[in-house]
Amino acid sequence: MVAAAPSHIAGMVRAGQADIGLASIVDAVGCGDEGEPLAVLPVGMIGSDGATLTVRLYSAVPLDEIEQLHADTESHTSVALCQVVLDRVYGRLPKVVAFDARERVSVSGPVEWPSAMLLIGDKVVTDSPPAVRYPYQLDLGEAWKELTGLPFVYAAWMCRASEAGSGKIAALAAVLDRQLRHNLTRLDWIVEQRAGEHLWPKDMARQYVGELLRYRLGEAEMAAAGRFLREAARLGLVGNREIEWVDWRRVLTGGEEVLVV
Repeated sequence: MVAAAPSHIAGMVRAGQADIGLASIVDAVGCGDEGEPLAVLPVGMIGSDGATLTVRLYSAVPLDEIEQLHADTESHTSVALCQVVLDRVYGRLPKVVAFDARERVSVSGPVEWPSAMLLIGDKVVTDSPPAVRYPYQLDLGEAWKELTGLPFVYAAWMCRASEAGSGKIAALAAVLDRQLRHNLTRLDWIVEQRAGEHLWPKDMARQYVGELLRYRLGEAEMAAAGRFLREAARLGLVGNREIEWVDWRRVLTGGEEVLVV
């Protein structure tokens, strides 16, 4: 197993450096000629059904006045979600500037506190910017829920589409499915073991892991992912194609089929 930022995992799978990876959902359809397409294994996800806490827009100006967005480079999906929400809710489609939020460096050089900034992950909790600088803030998972009434899928397990019907991928999916069910029974233990090393208060970590995040990728989540990617495609942020979902259970029982939804 190799750890990497979500934005890098799809490339590793396409290059054959990994058979499967937990990749940003936008990588399921890509945004151009990126090599071999990917297929999605519905055996777990990182998602939410409302507020996420760790995908947050900070702005020094009202959200309907944002002209430039410094966007955390660690997640392609969160950047696209931010653009979709700003367009649909606030009528804005700002220029996006790639931003290393840990080092506070953009493509044009150091930026201490940009006017509008998208942060994801631990940084929102452990390195949050001063609230006085950003009176306008938005939890993007909550905003998506209010806009659509749907959950949101940030990342899902993916494989190369050419191998989606193979027994090897189906066997790996079965392992992931079993591990997900096991992990869901020990979330409190995971928090006790891991919160400290990530500098999270345990009560906040317990709420985040046990209440805010969602891990099962079912029919509602499939529909939500499709809706989001169509919205993103409308803005030219991703490729205009449907997600390829792998029916790995059918492969295991001998059907050797891949369903496309």
